[in-house]
Amino acid sequence: MFVALTLLVVYMVLGIPVALVGIPWTVVSGNVSFIYHASLGIVRIGLRVVRVRVEAEWRAPLDEKRTYLFFSNHVSNLDPQVLLPLLPRRTSVFIKRSLLKVPVLGYGMKLAGFIPVDRDGSVEGAKQSVEAAVRVLASGVNVTSFVEGTRSPDGKLLPFKKGPFYLAMESGAPVIPVTIMGTAKLMPKGSLKVHPGTVRVIFHAPIEPRDYATREELMEAVRRAIESGLDEA
Repeated sequence: MFVALTLLVVYMVLGIPVALVGIPWTVVSGNVSFIYHASLGIVRIGLRVVRVRVEAEWRAPLDEKRTYLFFSNHVSNLDPQVLLPLLPRRTSVFIKRSLLKVPVLGYGMKLAGFIPVDRDGSVEGAKQSVEAAVRVLASGVNVTSFVEGTRSPDGKLLPFKKGPFYLAMESGAPVIPVTIMGTAKLMPKGSLKVHPGTVRVIFHAPIEPRDYATREELMEAVRRAIESGLDEA
């Protein structure tokens, strides 16, 4: 518990000044870059302080002129903190709509263009989220999704949500499957404790949606790529 409290203190001590300066600046200027990159810098510092080491492996180079969809597995609340600082350029993220209600953090997510998702599974809600994500990609910002929609209790992949794959087929943006390993041991689902240790992140080769006739075929290709990393572990 002490380590988790230490991480929280680091985020609060460094995050409050950034919010006090960054949020007004973003509102006035319309430029989210400062608060986005400053926030990721705070996350990096916090992980170092609690001795969470991150090893990343990129299995293919990316084209700097293209925007990408990063589709990852999800086993721990540490996953976003580990993954987002590794990504090139700014990324938007599919998030639970309820997170937008969190004071300060929720407003910062809104300013950063994060995409709210309703948990009710409604077709209309999913359509709105996909349309918002298409606009984000068109603006040159990457999009990240933890495609299981929730944390896996045992590390095995859960069924994927369909929305991110509708987005992939509609936008044609290349998909980077991501495998995160080790966060479940450092911060298990349902636990508030954070343990020091090493996390490994594998960025698999891009998958082109145009190479697949259906959404289901694309979904299966992404699943196989993510699972290949888990099998290695």
